[in-house]
Amino acid sequence: MSLKVLDPGPLTTVQDAGRTGYAAKGYRVCGAADSYAYRLGNMLIGNTPGAAVLECTLRGAALQFETDTVFALTGAVSPAALDGVPVPYYAPLFAKAGSTLQMGMASTGLRSYLAVGGGIATLPVLGSRATDLKCCIGGLDGRKLAKGDTLPTGLCDTTALWQKIITRHLDRPLQDTCITTALHPVRTLGTQTFPLLRAVPGPQDAAFTSAGLHIFTHSVYQLTPNCDRMACKLAGPAIEMKHGADILSDGIAAGSVQISADSQPIVMLTDHQTTGGYAKIATVISADLPVLAQLRPGQAVAFAFVSPAQAVRAARRQAAILQQIAARLL
Repeated sequence: MSLKVLDPGPLTTVQDAGRTGYAAKGYRVCGAADSYAYRLGNMLIGNTPGAAVLECTLRGAALQFETDTVFALTGAVSPAALDGVPVPYYAPLFAKAGSTLQMGMASTGLRSYLAVGGGIATLPVLGSRATDLKCCIGGLDGRKLAKGDTLPTGLCDTTALWQKIITRHLDRPLQDTCITTALHPVRTLGTQTFPLLRAVPGPQDAAFTSAGLHIFTHSVYQLTPNCDRMACKLAGPAIEMKHGADILSDGIAAGSVQISADSQPIVMLTDHQTTGGYAKIATVISADLPVLAQLRPGQAVAFAFVSPAQAVRAARRQAAILQQIAARLL
């Protein structure tokens, strides 16, 4: 069982839930940047949690299914066609052996995901198939996909799976945007609305003046062109510090908001380094990181402080929505 890459698009990689437990040795977590879209794709087709998928950035890939395959598309929506016939996102789909899937340019958002029955079955490295482009490990030889690549897929009783899907009338796209998109609040200023990233203060919030903390939570910041899977560099009002940005290097987590020497925020994403030497004013909660992962340079965001308990409640709400989708195929 396999997929053949006809056109990889600008950046397509194999990703899963990430490479956890190795930060002390300097290995980054990596994994899907939009964890919500990633999990939703797998759940739509009954894959086991952690199954590897393809992540496409800005423009999707063209792929040939070399065996009968059940698949799903999630994340940033782009025109997609199977053998020239348009197919929807957020729905279980069936491809016959030899069929070709063509994904176009994302109309909104940045990253699209393709989940296939059984998952992408490249060799795991340190317990994960996630591609780490800087360390050149995981995925397919630790690199982005190229034309002519062949990707193995995991074992899947495709006939039985598809029969279950159509018997339960699940072969149709999800319509509720509260399910297809990670729930998040917004901030409105005048006629403009921005995603509001909820963040837990610290661990170095004491390094900032009261004015700096106020600026952080009452300003609008734009994503600069300096954004990738590692981090999003933002631009906006300077955030005032008491004694400068430098600290003794300590641990970094996905969502950590470092304030650099130029007093601008940098939000860490899934390919973040394991340690850093800039003071961290806050940590964006896990429920809101998928929102940031789908924004493009030039788009704007705002921040708001929340408590750890509020962060947990938001994560549980997302998990409950995903569990409802998974339960349909049990």
